[in-house]
Amino acid sequence: MQTRTLCILGLIFFVTSYIFFSQGSLSEQKHIDLAHWFNLIGAVLLFSFNHVFSKNKLNSIASVLTTLGIIAHVGLCTIDFMMWSFGSNDIGRNELREQINNTPLILYPFVIIGPSLLFIGLATHALNFIKTNPISSLMVIIGGPFVGLSYFIWNSGILMLVSCIIFASGLAILLYRNEIRNMMNKNSLIKS
Repeated sequence: MQTRTLCILGLIFFVTSYIFFSQGSLSEQKHIDLAHWFNLIGAVLLFSFNHVFSKNKLNSIASVLTTLGIIAHVGLCTIDFMMWSFGSNDIGRNELREQINNTPLILYPFVIIGPSLLFIGLATHALNFIKTNPISSLMVIIGGPFVGLSYFIWNSGILMLVSCIIFASGLAILLYRNEIRNMMNKNSLIKS
């Protein structure tokens, strides 16, 4: 399968997970935790972004950050699967949450800091195109932090989803920037 196709599939899975996240209570997903499965699969497929852009120093840094973010997403999804497995047992879920909060070697890399590295890594990839594709680059660079801010600070599922869609759309546009440019050039030639 072509690398860009894997990137697009990753973005689709990732955005779909945020559609579920924006709906609120994930404990109502009785048979399977679809939100975190989509998030896990999407995050792993986003690894393909490390291979689609031209190689340079900034790209190398972005690849490391993206990879660390993916690893953290896998850990976070594992924790969330365990949380989901408690079903209606709020006492057990709260005990696990307390244990994680009291274990900095799990809390920081897999809950607080680590998952953000995926957004930072992909935004760093986008930074490579700030001069040639400023709008789509800014969609990624600004959209990523707004996903976290809308969830953790503003507690808004809808704003989180919109931010994720902007983030993912910017990445998709960067992925197909040459095809989009060629299509726009053809349209301008036809009009003139």
